[in-house]
Amino acid sequence: METTTQETTERKVPELSLLSYVEGSENDKTTFINDLFGGLKDYGFIILKDHIVDQAKVDRAYEYVHEFFQLPQETKLKYYDKNIAGQRGLTPFGTEHAKDNPNPDLKEFWHVGRELSADSQYKGVYPENLWPTEIPEFKKAFTELYDAMDATSVVLLEALGIALDVKPGFFKEMVNDGNSILRTIHYPPTKGQDTKNSIRAAAHEDINLITMLVGATASGLQLLDRDGTWLDVNSKPGQIVVDTGDMMSRLTNDVLPATTHRVVNPDSDGERRYSMPYFVHPHSKAMLSCLDSCVGSGRKHEDITAGDFLNQRLREIGLIK
Repeated sequence: METTTQETTERKVPELSLLSYVEGSENDKTTFINDLFGGLKDYGFIILKDHIVDQAKVDRAYEYVHEFFQLPQETKLKYYDKNIAGQRGLTPFGTEHAKDNPNPDLKEFWHVGRELSADSQYKGVYPENLWPTEIPEFKKAFTELYDAMDATSVVLLEALGIALDVKPGFFKEMVNDGNSILRTIHYPPTKGQDTKNSIRAAAHEDINLITMLVGATASGLQLLDRDGTWLDVNSKPGQIVVDTGDMMSRLTNDVLPATTHRVVNPDSDGERRYSMPYFVHPHSKAMLSCLDSCVGSGRKHEDITAGDFLNQRLREIGLIK
């Protein structure tokens, strides 16, 4: 008697080739556009298995991240400016918490923003970058990585714009002089921390259009799947994890949702984790209005500028009082 087994398909974040879009045929480009849109719609996340960011830039930046976070606490705190709500420089351990969660995340991080030209309308509007003088190479390494991530984000948004049927250059114009942030995160060992109430990053949605996470030194990232279960997001060295944020959700009337995700505590309380997400933001005057292709049965969100929405969210996560 012949027996058959029924296989169940395991849910797994799709892996896509960005180079197939950049260098491929028209069919390759169309496939990438459809898979990008479908992956973000279904999971809120995709993984780029190849891309246009030089891995040497990533590796060099991680070297300086390790070096900075090993500095004495009093040295690091020189780069904490409460007046700019953690938007540049250091945000100390235990400062940020997820929206509607009073327990602080078990992390500290550093923010690098855009180096604006002298004639930019946002010069003096966005905070100026802070650079640790203890590590002279830090500025060059992170400026170069920022620019590489920024260029990659424009390519991704261009492909997404085709799927969303917006005019050519719509997203490129929106993120020109955008308030995008490269965040370098240090999750210290959890030994001695309040791991009953806090985890490395509590369940949250990102604020921005898209996030591009380039590398991480340990696992722990999970997304909340559509059935309410937590799904591990496992990437390999050299890959980039991409997810959609609240701003994209507003633009697309929740067609591309801001997927809830978290970073759980490790099994070993002596393990550190580092990661480096690039948060893609529009310029502050950009209007977050529902796209015509996504209106459906009606608009779910009121129009708001990107700058006002960012400030609203920064209050909700404890960075602005």
